[in-house]
Amino acid sequence: MHSTTLEVFAEIDGIGSASGLFLHADLLHIIGDNSGHLNEYNIKTKALRKIQILFDKAPDQLENIPKSLKPDFEILCQHGNKLYILGSGSTSKRNLMIEFNLETKKVVQKDLTETYTRLKSIAKIDEHNFNLEGAIFTGKEWLLFNRGNGIDAKNGRFKIEGADLTKADRIKFNSFKLPNINHVESSFTDAALVKNEIFFIATAEDTKSTYTDGEILGSFIGSINLQTLKLTFSNKISDNHKFEGITLLSQSKHNTSFLLCEDRDNEELKTVIYKLVISH
Repeated sequence: MHSTTLEVFAEIDGIGSASGLFLHADLLHIIGDNSGHLNEYNIKTKALRKIQILFDKAPDQLENIPKSLKPDFEILCQHGNKLYILGSGSTSKRNLMIEFNLETKKVVQKDLTETYTRLKSIAKIDEHNFNLEGAIFTGKEWLLFNRGNGIDAKNGRFKIEGADLTKADRIKFNSFKLPNINHVESSFTDAALVKNEIFFIATAEDTKSTYTDGEILGSFIGSINLQTLKLTFSNKISDNHKFEGITLLSQSKHNTSFLLCEDRDNEELKTVIYKLVISH
């Protein structure tokens, strides 16, 4: 049995539509789906630094990018000394990947259009149901999680062998059924690998579109065994929050703690970071 507790960890001004996060030492890196910045928040000093990762817009146009033009950065994951920021692929303007080197601060942009096209073909997912919102990179393979909030409810995990995501050719896709609320199935919004378990967050949103937002019915935390792909557990953690990012905070014999971020689907430049504790 697992029990969960959820509490506010931090409130941060200057960040809107938070959709992914990663904790490295005392620095919490946060992305927003409508921003051209990577945010670096010091959890000890509470200082916020913005790092420009898009260079095709003027500095004053990098926050609250209009929905039709936004890069839709829904994914932030890490391996070694690099952060990887990926667009969702839900429209043709959302196929960009950013590599950010934590040591040199170098920013590299890559186009994932061909890779996303292959993923859709292999999984038989059309453009109205393709919406990546989580990723894990082990250095040898990528795990990408499709959010099944389109009409076909295509929740699933892509496994891509090899480190270069722009040259993906060995691809497998596994579908998943996740818990539902009032007959609305929840869908993946992010994932993190902890030892041999994939911890995921999922939200039930009353919509049949990967583009249009709907009523939030609740969110879950759960885990999937990395080898067997069997669901280990799932717990409802909120009735009204749309959590879109998860990162490990700490782990002990009895507890695993994560930080979560929430996308409130508005233009307010303020975000709340939550602490979720799972008791084993």
